[in-house]
Amino acid sequence: MPNHEEDARTFRLEDLLGPLSEVERKHAPEVLHVKGRVELLRSGVRVSVVGTRRPTAAGIQRAQRIAGALARHGITVVSGLALGIDTVAHRTAMAQGGGTVAVLGTPIDVSATRQNSALQDEIGRSHLLLSQFAAGTAVERRNFPMRNRTMALVSMASVIVEAGEGSGSLSQGWEALRLGRFLFIPKSVADQDGLSWSRQMRDYGALVVRTPEEVLENLPSGLAAGHSELAF
Repeated sequence: MPNHEEDARTFRLEDLLGPLSEVERKHAPEVLHVKGRVELLRSGVRVSVVGTRRPTAAGIQRAQRIAGALARHGITVVSGLALGIDTVAHRTAMAQGGGTVAVLGTPIDVSATRQNSALQDEIGRSHLLLSQFAAGTAVERRNFPMRNRTMALVSMASVIVEAGEGSGSLSQGWEALRLGRFLFIPKSVADQDGLSWSRQMRDYGALVVRTPEEVLENLPSGLAAGHSELAF
């Protein structure tokens, strides 16, 4: 079994991101345990790509296109290493030669899912694992909404690729909005009948996007110049 904790280090969030706002300090974990390339947090643009653990074929394709476009533009893809959309986001970023950060709801030495243990080890070797939970901390359901808050904190923006009403990834969206981060919802998701969460988040400032290009255009860096993508 891989030793995910080997060579793990501990930082305060401000050691990695620089000075925090009052709101960010209020919601920041006391410490972060990290393994891998901390420069992925210290520089560049980071965007979280999250969604359901049980994606449709359309959701998988959407995640691949979003994460792929971000990676090709040098943007680090952040996700939570859950099955489904998170896994697609991490693997797509890596396949495109980009960086990825996995924010865990477990200690670094624990894999939440047997299926992603090898992926967790690979990210720790070549990219970055991050957890607010020390070794020996019990893995509890409440860890994962806390993880989502931290994921929103370390990202400039978040994209909810696909999610039902009860999806845990929705807490990521609300945390992003609470922290004043950009939140993007693909138009094909926003147009689905019966999704009250999409309407509610749009009321609080979430942006509906038709293409990966529109995600890029709305980031502070304006990295989408000259880039064209098909609509979702």
